[in-house]
Amino acid sequence: MDVFGSKTGAVSGDRQLTYAQFGERAERLADALTQRGIQPGDRVAYLSFNNNELLEGYYGVIQARAIVMPLNVRLAEGELGAILAHSGARMVIFENDFLPLVERLRPRLPDAKHWIEIGPAYEEMIASGVPRRADIFSYDEMSIAELFYTSGSTGTPKGATLSHRTICMHGLSVALQCHRPENIVDLHTIPLFHANGWGRPQASTLLGSKQVMVRRFEPETVFRLIQEHRATDMSLVPTMANALLNSPARDKYDLSSLRRMMTGGAASSPALVERWEKAFPGCECCAGYGLTETSPVITTALWKGIEYGSDEERWRRQAMTGWAVPGADVRVVDSEMRDVPRDGKTIGEIVVQGDQVMDGYFRDPEGTRAAMTGTWLHTGDMAVWDEESYVNIVDRKKEIIISGGENISSIEVESAIQAHPAVMECAVVSAPDDKWGEVPAAIVVRKAGYGLSEDELRSFLEGRLSRFKHPRIFEFRDEALPKTGTGKIRKMILKERFWTGKEKRIQG
Repeated sequence: MDVFGSKTGAVSGDRQLTYAQFGERAERLADALTQRGIQPGDRVAYLSFNNNELLEGYYGVIQARAIVMPLNVRLAEGELGAILAHSGARMVIFENDFLPLVERLRPRLPDAKHWIEIGPAYEEMIASGVPRRADIFSYDEMSIAELFYTSGSTGTPKGATLSHRTICMHGLSVALQCHRPENIVDLHTIPLFHANGWGRPQASTLLGSKQVMVRRFEPETVFRLIQEHRATDMSLVPTMANALLNSPARDKYDLSSLRRMMTGGAASSPALVERWEKAFPGCECCAGYGLTETSPVITTALWKGIEYGSDEERWRRQAMTGWAVPGADVRVVDSEMRDVPRDGKTIGEIVVQGDQVMDGYFRDPEGTRAAMTGTWLHTGDMAVWDEESYVNIVDRKKEIIISGGENISSIEVESAIQAHPAVMECAVVSAPDDKWGEVPAAIVVRKAGYGLSEDELRSFLEGRLSRFKHPRIFEFRDEALPKTGTGKIRKMILKERFWTGKEKRIQG
């Protein structure tokens, strides 16, 4: 606010706010919340797409000593109701798009005393507040500032609590990864409700970057905003990256300003990195990794000075889970918490510790104990690592396919299939088998206008995968695969029908 006051801070639709204006609105919000009876530790929920009001909440709510709780807008009514009830939210700030949903939820949530619609009611609340600079030394840095519920793709959503210290240290670690920060234009393509917006709301504000809101992800809208604002940086899940790569609108826009795209939220692949860098010359593509429980970024595959022998080696490294960000400890361990060999082959579980790790699950001490061994958080992600401390996830613990006693990484098989130029997206899950117990099954979406047969794909995989890793079932679809609200493919739904009643679907 003082350092970058005259710079454009937030761009939301036709509205542009300088950092001075943005900071004043956050201060007014803090005072207005206190006027309305919001007490320290109260949860203030947001049901909103990306906009300046949600970004203001990241600062105004916690300045009021309350807890900001952005909600996944793509969750079902029952899921949202359960999260709001469990959290005991005292206020819900929402966009008009969700008014019918709010009217159904409101009678069931007596703890939520205030429901504020973004628009005239919200602006009236902002105007009623008095801008006051926070006395930061009076805040307990270990008190909870943010509450994010996990997506629920692997079970009942849990609320990860992040303290003031946690989000501060995480923001610093993300900012340290930024290149030429003085002229970054950050495109908020990732929904801010998703795992703390990947730390960009804090890191970009810390650096005084221009933050451009992408309200809803549509390829042509993203291209238009890149061209209009000369965006330099953005973050995407792989399904978003594929949508941009395959959009026919791409060649209509000047996208030369792009310098870096970070991909995460699901496994990347060398083929994706290669295609991205060839489609967007001058734009580096690197993977990162994290969880809601780690604020979330805990590793990055950005270049750290080692020599690459070829472009292929560079693409392979940049698609990996990566190495620990500053302030984080990352290990790959066996069931006894012993480090597995750094040979790039031995599989173990990723465990992490550091200031970026959550303080625990909200109102769930049992869940917290199950997730932690001392200060180490169990991620549930299975990986290998090497002598350069590069970690590479091979699968979720529950998604490893064990066929005839052999461990098969669904991510490895997906990566091999995804390398075919006719494949838009794919998912590999386990299916039951009388002989082998379970076998890989691949569900493949072809790109529009491309033909691809099972025999052609099987032939493509020869030499790329060991024979025992080849899918025994191939299904081809024209429609997109089902996804969570954060863009991850819902593999459990795809897997479920193979196992319902254990029908044998193997065809030879």
